[in-house]
Amino acid sequence: MEESNAPMETMLSRREVMTLLATTGGIWLTEGSLLPKPMFASVADPSCIVRPEQTEGPYFVDEQLNRIDIRSDPATGQVKLGTPLTLIFQVMRISAGACRPLSGALIDIWHCDAMGVYSDVQDPGFNTLGQKFLRGCQLTDAGGATQFLTIYPGWYSIRTVHIHFKIRSTPETKKSFAVISQVYFPDELTDQVHMSLPYSSRGPRRVRNRHDLIFRDGGDRLMVALTPKADGYAATFSIGLWIP
Repeated sequence: MEESNAPMETMLSRREVMTLLATTGGIWLTEGSLLPKPMFASVADPSCIVRPEQTEGPYFVDEQLNRIDIRSDPATGQVKLGTPLTLIFQVMRISAGACRPLSGALIDIWHCDAMGVYSDVQDPGFNTLGQKFLRGCQLTDAGGATQFLTIYPGWYSIRTVHIHFKIRSTPETKKSFAVISQVYFPDELTDQVHMSLPYSSRGPRRVRNRHDLIFRDGGDRLMVALTPKADGYAATFSIGLWIP
């Protein structure tokens, strides 16, 4: 894997991460899951957040790009333009009625750029094979946390605005697991962000959260809470995984 060379002054400090988790993590418990797979569970400990799984979609590529800042194409150094977004994951392990930070889990994220284009795929509307912008992965730390620097996603015709993620075990992990889902954003904030360039050059988006068939399958439990920063936003996403 490639090592991250992101300038740390663009990221949140460890103290800022913990502050954001404390203020925006939100206690969110529900009964069970929308899907039959028992990877998401409800326990008494409020630090475990229940989330439903959703489809991986056609655009996952196992790039093995270990980096914090995923905005650039590593081959050319070209950076995708858009409103900066720091996305923090807090991953907990649910086992034997307890909820503890899950360290060493591999988290991949990938999403489209401001024009609705994904990297390293061939699609009827674009061909970006060989490019690797807006893709990356990292291991969770001892506290079960990791963070990515990216941009606020754009839109394409059949989906609301979202970011894909996959949380999985590494070959060294004793118990194998893989969780695939998506995170979503408040429509009102997306409308505001998309009024600025480069998003506004595409015109108004066609699909809002409530109109997206995939969002309807549990998307209300996959929303992120965002905090404004000087140059963009920071969001935290807490999730509990049931791992026997």
